[in-house]
Amino acid sequence: MSLTSTASAPASRQANPAAIAAAVTGTCPDGLVRAVRAEVRRGLGWQDTAGRVAAALRANLPDPAAILPASLRCGDPAGYQSHLLYAEADGSFSISAMVWMPGQQTMIHDHVAWCVTGVLQGREYEEIFTLADGARALSLTARNVNPAGAVSGFAPPGDIHRVRNTGDTVAISMHVYGADISRLGSSIRREYALPVRT
Repeated sequence: MSLTSTASAPASRQANPAAIAAAVTGTCPDGLVRAVRAEVRRGLGWQDTAGRVAAALRANLPDPAAILPASLRCGDPAGYQSHLLYAEADGSFSISAMVWMPGQQTMIHDHVAWCVTGVLQGREYEEIFTLADGARALSLTARNVNPAGAVSGFAPPGDIHRVRNTGDTVAISMHVYGADISRLGSSIRREYALPVRT
């Protein structure tokens, strides 16, 4: 199955359920899994799927305590943490929770597939970029402050961004990806170390 597909993978390419279960570090609400599955199975394009999954997540935002044990909700001084909550057996989507201590941030990056995020606790600051100068630089095109309850979705192309916790408390967000990050290891396709034009 290519990463652009939202159809089911052949049985020979499906993930081993025991391997997925071993990688899961939290709990994902069944209602959210069913809602995301229904939208993914529509087989729409990435932008439309991201929009519909965003609506499903908005209607099903869980409390952080319902998805992660207290020990994982504290954050790690070494860097932000991503905790797998669920991976669909056919590889069509996965759900994780990210935990950010104040000041922690991602590199500027893009993604392998569509992505939907919902802030559950705290505040996340996002900068959105486009390639500029013949792909030799990045242009900052938008800044968003996402408080608890904010949900957004996007899909390649146009998904180059950097996220950071600009608050003074731990931030926790839920991420739904149109790919199986338990197999890929990450949703990041590429990191950018180009100069930024503001």
